[in-house]
Amino acid sequence: MPFEAPRPCPVCEATWLGQVSYSEGLALQEQAVEELRSGAGNEQLLLLEHPHVFTLGRGADGAHILAGKEQLESSSIEVHETGRGGDVTYHGPGQLVGYPIINLKPDRCDVHRYVRDLEEVLIRTIADFGVAGKLITGLTGVWVGNEKIGAIGVRIARWITSHGFALNVSTDLSYFQMIVPCGISDKGVTSLSRLTGRQIDMVQIAESAAKHFGEVFAREVLLRDMPR
Repeated sequence: MPFEAPRPCPVCEATWLGQVSYSEGLALQEQAVEELRSGAGNEQLLLLEHPHVFTLGRGADGAHILAGKEQLESSSIEVHETGRGGDVTYHGPGQLVGYPIINLKPDRCDVHRYVRDLEEVLIRTIADFGVAGKLITGLTGVWVGNEKIGAIGVRIARWITSHGFALNVSTDLSYFQMIVPCGISDKGVTSLSRLTGRQIDMVQIAESAAKHFGEVFAREVLLRDMPR
């Protein structure tokens, strides 16, 4: 058989954006998707925090937002309907949000596998900080005991991904009391800081997530705009 050189790993640019509004985050994703689809840009892993916002996935139950309009306004919480899968979730300061914009063609065209791979990225990331995450059969996300620490909600269009994951780092967990997180009423939420008893630097956790994303997805990850 003729020798076939191994294919080079795709390049994925991982960028720390700091705090970005949810609307701006959507616009950045749409731009990255279009650039990747047209061949004008590399794959991207956008890493950021959002101000307080509740988001509803496709087919989400609006009744899972328990807070009324006045409480939402007094707490400065925006509400956005979005094109990802999943139910209602919360994003806010102290939570690492990751938006991978990658092409799953030709060899990763499997939605279930993609979600499991994102969960594996989060499990490896929190392991760097001494926390053992796990999966729960029938539920999406990463759990510690009976509490969720990482949520997954994705969109895949023509095998190009957007939306992604949210990892509670030093998140104010009280905001989750205003919703039924991911439509699950009988389980709790937790954060890395709560479990470790210390504050975790957001850039440090972003770098860890980017490293493990490259490992799991066989990408050459180029770190951009990571403050030292």
